[in-house]
Amino acid sequence: MTPVFAHGSLRLYLLSLLAESPKHGYELIQALTDRSGGTYSPSAGTIYPRLAKLEEEGLVTKTTDGRKTVYEITDAGRAELAARESELGSIENQLTDSVRLLADEVRSGVTAAMKSLRADLASAARDAKQAPKAPYTATTTSTPTGDDPRTTSRLALHGIDVVLNDFRQGVRTELRGYVAKGGALTDETATRLRTELAAVRESLRDVLR
Repeated sequence: MTPVFAHGSLRLYLLSLLAESPKHGYELIQALTDRSGGTYSPSAGTIYPRLAKLEEEGLVTKTTDGRKTVYEITDAGRAELAARESELGSIENQLTDSVRLLADEVRSGVTAAMKSLRADLASAARDAKQAPKAPYTATTTSTPTGDDPRTTSRLALHGIDVVLNDFRQGVRTELRGYVAKGGALTDETATRLRTELAAVRESLRDVLR
């Protein structure tokens, strides 16, 4: 997955967020999610160690507000931000580029999965439609045989069920992995998925007609 922040950049960006106002950890995570348009949502394991390091360096302080720990930038932290103002501008540009690449990766992953599903379903549907039909004879019984088209169709249907389950599990695993690595899914992703699935369904109907 495309990294959102280069090494050391997140530390400076956290300082800039705290310069706007004191925040607790969840608010910082939410702010990063909002600034990235929902494509990046860092874990607590990403944020809190960096906050602890900033505190050690005297750049932020923390106070306890009920169950929440609120972080506030110090004068030393503001001085560092002022000294690295141009670098912060570069980080903003980097964030914009990274978010665009992350969104493209999500779209590409969904599109590739849809194409694979469409091909598998179309192939299975053609196999079921083209299965040889057993000729009727006076001795034909109602017991399905290996050549009975109903038996063949049931076998093909089972194969389609396997394809659908594999697809569902594969997409689910890929999306969960994306979120676990810091990505964030948006309504656009869900809309794209619904659109592609609708196209797959229509394609399948064309094959079955």
